[in-house]
Amino acid sequence: MNLDEKLFTILRKININPNISQRKLAEELQFSLGKVNYCLLALKKRGLIKINNFKKSNNKFKYTYILTPKGISHKSKIALKFLKQKAKEYEELKQEIQK
Repeated sequence: MNLDEKLFTILRKININPNISQRKLAEELQFSLGKVNYCLLALKKRGLIKINNFKKSNNKFKYTYILTPKGISHKSKIALKFLKQKAKEYEELKQEIQK
């Protein structure tokens, strides 16, 4: 899985569940906790997500991840690129089978 695919997967997961924990993300994506943390910080640095914690909460480690408009746009572009690549692979396989 390349970096774009990793970031897309994380963007997709946090879009579905903004309150997902880094530990749960790591478990679902089969990434190390460190890799998830690194990716989230990279997404934040790029301006694709906002990371908020609940200051009034008893659990200071609870965060919400919010896709920014730029993040939503980036996620869509990656998805479109992925779908185009899969369509190309499908056509190549179809031609190979026909031969």
